[in-house]
Amino acid sequence: MDAKKLIDGTVYKPVAIPNTYQQIKKQHQTVWTVVVQFLTAQVNGIADSIDIIAFVLILGGCIGVIHANGALDSGMQRLSEVIKGKQALLIVIVMGLIALGGTTFGLAEETMAFYPILIPVFLLAGYDTLTVVATVFLGSALGTMGSTVNPFSVVIASNAAGINFSSGLGLRIAFLAAIVIVSMIYVIHYGEKVRRDPAKSLVADQYQADRDKFLDMDALTSDRKFTWRQKLTLLVFAAAFVIMVWGVQQKGWYFTEITVVFLGCAYIFGLISGLSESKFMDSFVAGACDLLGVALTIGLARSVSIVLEESNTSDTLMHAFASKISGMSPLMFVWCLFVVYIILGFFIQSSSGLAVLSMPIMAPLADVVGVDRANVINAYNWGQGFISFLAPTGLILMSLAMAGIGFDRWLKWIWKLLIILFVLALIFLAIGLL
Repeated sequence: MDAKKLIDGTVYKPVAIPNTYQQIKKQHQTVWTVVVQFLTAQVNGIADSIDIIAFVLILGGCIGVIHANGALDSGMQRLSEVIKGKQALLIVIVMGLIALGGTTFGLAEETMAFYPILIPVFLLAGYDTLTVVATVFLGSALGTMGSTVNPFSVVIASNAAGINFSSGLGLRIAFLAAIVIVSMIYVIHYGEKVRRDPAKSLVADQYQADRDKFLDMDALTSDRKFTWRQKLTLLVFAAAFVIMVWGVQQKGWYFTEITVVFLGCAYIFGLISGLSESKFMDSFVAGACDLLGVALTIGLARSVSIVLEESNTSDTLMHAFASKISGMSPLMFVWCLFVVYIILGFFIQSSSGLAVLSMPIMAPLADVVGVDRANVINAYNWGQGFISFLAPTGLILMSLAMAGIGFDRWLKWIWKLLIILFVLALIFLAIGLL
């Protein structure tokens, strides 16, 4: 790999050097040491995730203010009237736009902001909370799995592999279209079944509790006036999302900059919401409190990655897999590599981290078996994206927490779709060898 890529910031994490793996002397650990390291990793996980946690809490505060001045209830009432009779279009539009963000600039954690807004919309449309998670999370995960020009996965992986990221772009676009269309059909089929008969929902036992939690039915069923203050509040909030997307895509913003945008949004709310000073602060703090559990989940999930890194488990896994898949036929090589990246992606949720760790080792193996390195990029991208649907260290637990859904319900819903996506990935990997 060109050393300039480490200097100019294209590759910004340590890169593994092929054929340099060495076993280190095993250190004796007492029970007390293990317990301390286990607890320390969780604290460090929260510290390492403080930018994301700050984003979630400030976002929650903004949403609390929007609830308090009635903008969300009035807006939901108007939107429910607009989408009446064409609810399925809601799933197509939301999932399509989020998948587009995922495939182009890695829209992922930022989707946490959409749940408090979209859950009431979907409930009013007759869907359940699982349909919301399926639409938002799947949109993000599918876009990431089918990344086309995502700088945090495809571009970094291509650079680390020493090829242009446009290599194999056509196949990646076709794969993205296939998995998004199939998933939309899958979600719409479930959502419409629930809309026709709520008893068929996998979270039917939460039906009334969800509506009590996410909807103010007295406000929504009354003929509320949509005041200019409420409209302006929602416009400012929507503008914050537009600025967020622009900043991430065009300026390379991360959570510090995004959080600043929503913090500025909160100050504007203080001027235009029409709430008194005490009411504004109470609603902001209450909104942040509603997402505190989600914020802590983010930090604790990060602790798993810290343990893997500090124990050198990631390097050990990489060496073991690399030694097993070398010397295979081209088809078996890419298929096995896909499975390897599914396993590695479970432990290493950072797409960029997995890329810079693995590509200097995996890309040369492709040359040995006569496979274009672009196929290695696809195996990496589709494998680490596939496991994101299930990995507890990723976004799925946070997404489910936003909607109050158990992980067991998610598994029961998604397992058939996972089989379909797995088979599609194998088919497209085979097509890439033609």
